Amino acid sequence: MHYSVPPRENAMTDLEQTYLTASEVDRLVGDRIRRRRILMGLTQDQLGESLGISYQQIQKYETGANRVSAGRLYLIASRLEVSPGWFFDPVKSDASSEDFDELGSSRLLMEFVRSFARIKDDRLKGVLVSLVRAMADEEAETDGAVASNGSYEDNASI
Repeated sequence: MHYSVPPRENAMTDLEQTYLTASEVDRLVGDRIRRRRILMGLTQDQLGESLGISYQQIQKYETGANRVSAGRLYLIASRLEVSPGWFFDPVKSDASSEDFDELGSSRLLMEFVRSFARIKDDRLKGVLVSLVRAMADEEAETDGAVASNGSYEDNASI
């Protein structure tokens, strides 16, 4: 059985133009649970414990192996500080899919997020965000210059 996402007034997204099977929706919801959990700096064990279920069950939800009931999705959404609809609407994502797909499963990213979450000083957090943003922007500029000129040596001043 195929389901289509009902159209909204004056707004058509790629998701709305696609037909998804129930299994595909389960995988989509599971992936969104995983993404949000990682962005919140939580392990599967921590999320499971807060919901009174095992990390294995969280893992099954995230892979789409087990379907998430409406009641459980409501509890997961509450714990992850989003509305239940967030799991179905890519427009409401906290990070672009492209950015997240590059780093989403990285243990290094998870370690960074957890460590960052433990920092209490908001000023220091702001400085770190500015530093990482500047480093990423510089790398993007360097990559762009290398791509346009063909070699890094031509761009040694960057």
